[in-house]
This record gives sequence, structure tokens and C-alpha cells, in this order.
Amino acid sequence: MRRFQTNHIPDDARGAAVAIGNFDGVHLGHQDVIDVARAQATKTNAPLGILTFEPHPRSFFAAKFNKELPPFRLMSAEARAHRLEKLGVDLILELPFNQDLCDLSDWEFSRQILSKAFGLSHVVVGADFCFGKGRLGTAASLSAHASNLGLEVTIADLKNEDAQVISSTNSRNALAAANPRRAAAMLGHWHRLEGPVEHGEKRGRELGYPTANMSIDGLQPPAFGVYAVLIDVLTGPHAGSYHGAASIGVRPMFGKNRPNCETFIFDFRGNLYGETVSVGLVEYLRGEEAFGGLEALITQMDADCIRAHKILDSL
Repeated sequence: MRRFQTNHIPDDARGAAVAIGNFDGVHLGHQDVIDVARAQATKTNAPLGILTFEPHPRSFFAAKFNKELPPFRLMSAEARAHRLEKLGVDLILELPFNQDLCDLSDWEFSRQILSKAFGLSHVVVGADFCFGKGRLGTAASLSAHASNLGLEVTIADLKNEDAQVISSTNSRNALAAANPRRAAAMLGHWHRLEGPVEHGEKRGRELGYPTANMSIDGLQPPAFGVYAVLIDVLTGPHAGSYHGAASIGVRPMFGKNRPNCETFIFDFRGNLYGETVSVGLVEYLRGEEAFGGLEALITQMDADCIRAHKILDSL
């Protein structure tokens, strides 16, 4: 898979059939849109692409108007790229979201970006797609513009799960409510936190539970607490898949701390510092607690791991 973070691409990347959107979480609705683009790419022997935006438009506008925006993203751009690669996407076009782009009308976006810059052959969007200055462009207006530019457009219907519209927002709500299985039903995969393993304060090692620590800065945190998790080590000599238990939150037992993810990997020995790890949330075990002492904490951690083992072994 090739990833371009510019609106200038080589000739052999032009002519793609692409799905357009932010694709935060790459949920089942997104995957439906991608599959429509895949069908068109297959039919015309074109590359299958994703056109998305970095930074996320919400982050851009918050910075522009000096508004403090709580973390809202389900995944980083890198994690999104990994998920899209697993879905067989050939190329990702990450269009820089800046003021120049914001000032383009929906017609100019269609003409300058979709047609001239990227030379797209087919564009697929969701029924709720809006674009252009002031978000005045719609899926219907995109279809009208495309007919004048030699592009084909398909509008994909929104997908529902149990009569609830599948969306990044509803996936976030499920995670905030400590329901990772509900989120997974909408995402079509376990929600994952992904990033490099960082050095911590080594408390887990002293307690007999060494952890792989990972920042969650910039991401909307799920409900704080302890989870049964599936771990993919993506880089380094220990690359592979493992089971474990993860604590996500501020570690109230040890004062005030920045939220992070600390994962204990079952039956693992090795150095993961600097390696990229992906932690999939399977089941919420309990909330964060401040115990009366280390012995009580270790007893609870023992119980957490026993429970996590049973849950993960049953998958």
C-alpha cells in the first residue's frame, strides 16, 4: 500500500477509484463505502484508494478559533493506515486540511482536487457527505459536478446495526460506556489503541506485572479501567499476537497522572521499548480503583488476569 500526504501524486497513482471521508475507526459503514469503491476498482482495473484529511477538520477549526477540543479521535492516522491496509486498500491520499482547502468551493474542490490533482476515475461517498467552503457541497452536488468533469460518483447508503446508525460517534459512545463489544459490533473489529511502547515508572515490574506502556494522547479514551485485551506486536523481534490485560486511565493508586494504556502481556518475556504495539479491547473488567495497599492491588490484579484468561481463551 502507498500513502501520499500531499496533493501531488505520481502518474501511476492517478485514475483510482476512491472512497472519501475521515474514516475514523474504519467502522462497518466505512467498510461498505470502501467495498463499493473496491467493486468499481475491480471492474475498471483501477487502484483502490481512500481520500481523507489530515489533520482532522474538527482539529483544524478548533485551533483556528482557539477553542479547546477534548480528544475525539478513535485512531491515529498511522493506526487508520494499518487498518485500511488490512482491508486491501492500494493507496491512501491524505489531503492536507488547511485554510487554502477550506476556501475552495465545492465546485473548485471537485475540479482542482478530485479531477486535476488526483485524476480520479470514480468517487464513492456516504449519503451524509458534505464538502467545500461552508460545507455547502453535498453528495448530490458532487454527482452534478462529476458529470461535468468526466468522473463517476456512487452514493452509498448509511449502514444500520440493530436499528442504530453505525457511526464513529456511536462507536465512541459505546466505548465511553465501557462496552467494547458493542463498539466492535459497529466497527467490525476490536477497537484498538496503537503506538510505540514508552518507558514508564517501572511500578508494574516491581509488582510482578511488567507492562508495555503506551500514550493515548490525542485519542478519545475509552472508559477508564481494566480490560481483557488482544495484543499485536507490529514491529521488532517479538512481532506476533498475544493475550493480556490492560489498564487504561490515570492510575489513582499513585497520585495524579496523565492518562495512558499499560498492558500486561501473558506469558511474555522480552524488550518492547520503541516497538509499535496494537492493543484490542475485548471486555471491560472493572473500573479504576485506589486500593488500601500494594497487597490488595496485587490480589486484584491476579483476579483480573484470571478472568481475562478465561474471556480470551473462549474467543
